[in-house]
Amino acid sequence: MKISDAAAASGCHLETIRYYERVGLMPPPARTASGYRAYRPAEVERLRFISRGRELGFSLEEIRSLLRLDDDPKMSCGDVDAIARTHLADIRQRIDELQRMVMELERVIAQCAGGERECCTILHALRDTGIVSKRDVARRRV
Repeated sequence: MKISDAAAASGCHLETIRYYERVGLMPPPARTASGYRAYRPAEVERLRFISRGRELGFSLEEIRSLLRLDDDPKMSCGDVDAIARTHLADIRQRIDELQRMVMELERVIAQCAGGERECCTILHALRDTGIVSKRDVARRRV
């Protein structure tokens, strides 16, 4: 099938498919006599795998690892499980960080009385050098 058909069947955009080929997530497809890409059902299935991985927030490198594990019959589900558990822990950490941001923004917004810009509690909070950023914390660990 042509790239447009593979895109429709997999839910990926044409440029995304070409990108996955450039970065090695997809093997170079066969070509027709006229030079068009020709995709087999197995390649469309691989595109769906990649797409579903992206929907779950896996990075391209994590997906690359998962594809290698999927392609190797000697690998165990435990190897896949380790990647998924690490990814889940990362997601939970990001959720915690986002919840902290929500609480801080809610606090600052609740203090906002509107009015003059000079009295804006939101702008004052953004200027507050006493607030420790994630970047500051990372620098202290080094």
